[in-house]
Amino acid sequence: MSTPTTSSNTQKLIIVGNGMVGHHFAEQLVESGALAGFEVTIFGEERHRAYDRVHLSEYFSGRDAESLALCDGDYYHTHGIQLRSGEAVTAIDREQQLVVTEQGHYAYDQLVLATGSFPFVPPIPGNDSEGCLVYRTLDDLDAIQAAAKNATNGVVVGGGLLGLEAANALRGLNLDTAVVEFAPRLMPMQVDSEGGELLKEKIEALGVQVLTERATQRIEPGDTSRLRMVFQDDKVLETDLIVFSAGIRPQDTLARECGLTIGERGGVVIDDQCRTNDPNILAIGEVALWNQSIFGLVAPGYQMAKTAVATLTGGDTCFSGADMSTKLKLLGVDVGSIGDAHGNQNPGARMFRYLDPLTQVYRKLVVTSDGKKLLGAMLVGDNSVYDTLLQYYANGIELPQEPASLILPQQSGAAPALGPDALPETAMICSCHNVTKGSICSAIDAGAADLGSVKGATKASTGCGGCAALLKSVVDHELEARGVEVDKSICEHFAHTRQGLYDIVRVEGIKTFSELMEKHGNAETHRLGCDICKPAVASILASCFNEPITDAAHVPLQDTNDTFMANMQKNGTYSVVPRIAGGEITPDKLVVLGQVAQKYQLYTKITGGQRIDLFGARLEDLPAIWGELIEAGFETGHAYGKSLRTVKSCVGSTWCRYGVQDSVGMAIQLENRYKGLRAPHKIKFGVSGCTRECAEAQSKDIGIIATENGWNLYVCGNGGMRPRHAELFATDLDDEQLYRTIDRFLMFYVRTADRLQRTSVWRENLEGGLDYLKEVILEDSLGISDELERQMQHVVDSYQCEWANAISDPEKLKRFRSFVNDARPDPSIIMTSERGQLRPA
Repeated sequence: MSTPTTSSNTQKLIIVGNGMVGHHFAEQLVESGALAGFEVTIFGEERHRAYDRVHLSEYFSGRDAESLALCDGDYYHTHGIQLRSGEAVTAIDREQQLVVTEQGHYAYDQLVLATGSFPFVPPIPGNDSEGCLVYRTLDDLDAIQAAAKNATNGVVVGGGLLGLEAANALRGLNLDTAVVEFAPRLMPMQVDSEGGELLKEKIEALGVQVLTERATQRIEPGDTSRLRMVFQDDKVLETDLIVFSAGIRPQDTLARECGLTIGERGGVVIDDQCRTNDPNILAIGEVALWNQSIFGLVAPGYQMAKTAVATLTGGDTCFSGADMSTKLKLLGVDVGSIGDAHGNQNPGARMFRYLDPLTQVYRKLVVTSDGKKLLGAMLVGDNSVYDTLLQYYANGIELPQEPASLILPQQSGAAPALGPDALPETAMICSCHNVTKGSICSAIDAGAADLGSVKGATKASTGCGGCAALLKSVVDHELEARGVEVDKSICEHFAHTRQGLYDIVRVEGIKTFSELMEKHGNAETHRLGCDICKPAVASILASCFNEPITDAAHVPLQDTNDTFMANMQKNGTYSVVPRIAGGEITPDKLVVLGQVAQKYQLYTKITGGQRIDLFGARLEDLPAIWGELIEAGFETGHAYGKSLRTVKSCVGSTWCRYGVQDSVGMAIQLENRYKGLRAPHKIKFGVSGCTRECAEAQSKDIGIIATENGWNLYVCGNGGMRPRHAELFATDLDDEQLYRTIDRFLMFYVRTADRLQRTSVWRENLEGGLDYLKEVILEDSLGISDELERQMQHVVDSYQCEWANAISDPEKLKRFRSFVNDARPDPSIIMTSERGQLRPA
């Protein structure tokens, strides 16, 4: 028997479980100063110390156990905590107050169960076949990764949160992936039938097959694949790999076997102080059953951990349940659920729904019968209004007179987001660490003078990170309210915003980063700059003077993609994207692309931007590839830069019987005009030849739609993570008016936007909104229109293809090699064949 030696005034405290909640309990002991009263031992069943399960899927994209770890390797030792990793507790002797492992017996005065949960595997005959795995731990992910090496397809059983995360993991391993769900829709706990159908459409569009209302009867050996799933209707699905992610069950075996009270459907019963029916044993996290509820999110587990520490140290904190609202991104698709999202817990509740099948956005509000309070909400495809809705719900804030305005698109008169001043002190800002607005204010009053120190004092935004934007706005607002000047510097090297640096460069004619640093940089910091200011200044210099980014003075400022004028891919190869203005290409040029792709064994893909991307180019081959393309009349497509990417078009009046203007001709004119413009973020155009909108112009930064009287101009739209419809800016413009208006608009955006800020976000943050923008651009209220047009004309006149510039200079080509001291290609790049083309192995 091993019994740690303790002084008479310390207690032996054992924590069973070193997951996120068990670790947080230990952290709370340390931070509360209570550690001195305990000699703490933590038993972890896994060989790894506590790691971040919230971001577990990132393990497949390059993160390892160390980068996911929740603390440094010496954290426990530094604080006198003994961590016994890889040592599972097999029994608890409550009478003798001992825990038992294969290595020995350990005495305790107080015991905390943080054993978490285990993945539920449905009782399907054949579920233990080779190739049947679960998705829960790092070891599980290692097993999936190993099995995927000899697989071409995989199936996830379970279409809930964890199931879709597992599907994303299989997809990331380049497996053809399917999701099988017993319920009629994906994520049945979070979304309704309309939201589930939209979610299914979006996920299937990513190449993941979705099978709902499928009950697997048995798993047996397959004919063409390793396994065959047989469903209730005798339909079958063959696959090499099956991952079960059909929910979780409390890991309560230890508690059950030692006689603690267990709920009817599992879970250790606890009271408001997290105590079990044994006064010396507490339970926290997913193993704990409070008020007949198991909480499967990390935030309630953290609240339980805090409560348990208070219980052991004589505090009065109680656990009173937790809000299970969630904001998720699954396979790149936003899903949000707040409160009574289905509206079935509140009789008399009224509902508002908004569905946009084109942008694939679904929003639903559940409000009280009088429309004054928010009871719940559901979001699919766009979580941009989640934070605002959550504050209305969590704080009982009275809704606007027209509640539907909260979920309507911005141009439809949507209600503005709640500002920090509208939030009460009790407003929950960070649910992971239970940090309210009042807690943040207290931290600031106690001396926290910036965002970093507020995070350090409160732990806000150090969990899942979903509250980062809201936290920053609250901190900035509270500091300014106290008369503290909020530092909006771009980084530690320059005490200026991006807009301020632009003005300095423009007014003083500064053409190099070193000159800018010498005259306006912070002399006390490193003179070489950082990954924030260098690319930002590089973009500003390019916007102002349009000198080649490959010039010796500018190359050190560029990120990897701009340095090599190609997008780096996941296996260290690069993409080659020649410009195909307006999507129009001659047969001769098509042949050249095919010949180049064949010669250099490149994967070819026709994109949504109407051009052809060539993937898999080795670094040392890029100059030769571009030499052949430039000789054939191609030029760089700037796919790697924060610049104009594409101008998408339909065929317009040239071919289409509905077209009223030559959309292809206009698209080519616009792409050739603005192809050299560097901006704070990438820019996309669309030109439609009639109001049928085949080019999807209203989802672009600049959208042009033909009318019988000219062109209608739309601005500040975008697709991507946060879709936004472009807004009508001007109507019935002729060609020259259109060019002039876009010149002014783009250059004003370049001058005033923040770094990496899309036109849509810039527009939303622009004081005065669209009306102000119209006054500046259309009415010249600032008297700068001529200057904006001159600046744009300089960019147009000084354009040169960056690749043509590079391959004509032997000095610039020297950096195109994998190793500085070795001209051989990178041996770590391994490719495999799929569907007749090469892809990363």
